[in-house]
Amino acid sequence: MAKTKELSKDTRNKIVDLHQVGKTESAIGKQLGLKKSTVGAIIRKWKTYKTTDNLPRSGAPRKISPRGVKMITRTVSKNPRTTRGDLVNDLQRAGTKVTKPTISNTLRRQGLKSCSARRVPLLKPVHVQARLKFAREHLDDPDEDWENVIWSDETKIELFGKNSTRRVWRTKNAELHPKNTIPTVKHGGGNIMLWGCFSAKGPGRLIRVKERMNGAMYREILSENLLPSVRALKMKRGWVFQHDNDPKHTARATKEWLRKKHFKVLEWPSQSPDLNPIENLWRELKVRVAQRQPQNITALEEICMEEWAKIPATVCENLQKTFDLCHCQQRVYNKVLR
Repeated sequence: MAKTKELSKDTRNKIVDLHQVGKTESAIGKQLGLKKSTVGAIIRKWKTYKTTDNLPRSGAPRKISPRGVKMITRTVSKNPRTTRGDLVNDLQRAGTKVTKPTISNTLRRQGLKSCSARRVPLLKPVHVQARLKFAREHLDDPDEDWENVIWSDETKIELFGKNSTRRVWRTKNAELHPKNTIPTVKHGGGNIMLWGCFSAKGPGRLIRVKERMNGAMYREILSENLLPSVRALKMKRGWVFQHDNDPKHTARATKEWLRKKHFKVLEWPSQSPDLNPIENLWRELKVRVAQRQPQNITALEEICMEEWAKIPATVCENLQKTFDLCHCQQRVYNKVLR
């Protein structure tokens, strides 16, 4: 049946006016060319609500019953990697036919949204304790101390490849819960390997590592690039060098070389790249490089160097400010309590 055209406000008011002067519903209908039932409905609305305007409507009923909502919410809470297709099938078996957008809208009303699973280091209990110890030892350090740290790391930049992602259903601020993350371990490979450093004052040097890096090569990289970066960034006296616990970094020869150079090294917990703000700087670089769309390895290296040099000091300063050890400690406590 075709939907009837809604009466104008003037017509509805005229119906009420004619009713008030004593005319019957049939007479009003004939005069205005309307059905008696239509006239009666307008008059009843006016008598009940003292208005002929449209009243607020509740909308279409929910496709998923409250019981169904509880079922799918419980399902994604137990297994955040459940897909919308899985939930559609679950509800269909229960006698409710819905679409994937309906699943998304329903879960969103429950405070859940589909997000890419965060990649985090795979932590053993010894790693958790080391991170907790690090957070406790540095919890009260003033911001000025962290501004005098020069952060370093290596990363790989791919020419065309994309890292795979997986989406999970989670609530706000639950991105680091183990069920919502994808554990990763360090591994080699990639199209080009880079070493770089930065501080709150800006990016330091960035170089390409063309061969498989060993301890001797790493010490050579530090010898040729660390102090020049420190000078260029105008680091204060007593600056601190940070690197992770890669075997090349913790080799006896490397430790001895750093000691002889009188470099103060920040003791770093193992399996903690997520605590290092340079990881966010690498992401910044990779986004910038991807936008340039390099077509070969030579262009990839050139673009990396160009974009690294363009990164504003304010970006580095903001990354330094986000290095919040209180948050770091809370993350570790959460893991310990689980």
